[in-house]
Amino acid sequence: MKTIKPILGISILFMVLLSACNRVGPQSIDEMVVEAQKNVDGVTVEQLMEKLDNGDMILLIDVREPNEFNAGYIPGSVNIPRGVIEFKIDNEAFWDAAFLYLPETDEEIIVYCKKGKRGILAGETLKKLGYTKVSYLDGGWKKWELTYPDLFEKNLDAMGHDDGGEVGGC
Repeated sequence: MKTIKPILGISILFMVLLSACNRVGPQSIDEMVVEAQKNVDGVTVEQLMEKLDNGDMILLIDVREPNEFNAGYIPGSVNIPRGVIEFKIDNEAFWDAAFLYLPETDEEIIVYCKKGKRGILAGETLKKLGYTKVSYLDGGWKKWELTYPDLFEKNLDAMGHDDGGEVGGC
């Protein structure tokens, strides 16, 4: 009986430790995106076009890498790659260099990437940083390009300087 109690105690402790090691939260990037999507609203390309046509004051952020952005982007977009958005969104020097004002936390912001996933994750990040009116473009750049094939801009001066290819696959 004396030897059973320590073994039983060790077994229970081992089971508690083992259960504490189980991962909590998303198990894959797709699950991570689904979780983030619960916190960020989407807008369609048609809704975005309506906002642009109406002259609504929105900050449109393309979170793709510079080489993706330079090849084609929605007019009026600012390029802030997803990997650095936390560092640039409230960096006054960045906005001064872009000849824009530092965004207010209650300003309407729409983020987009190639197809939507990076945009959703970037939108959630901005919400966590206190930006309250953040949404993502459903379908991203690809949906915009298919819906409005003649309405885009390119950064011809920067093209060809960074041929890093697509990043993230989404």
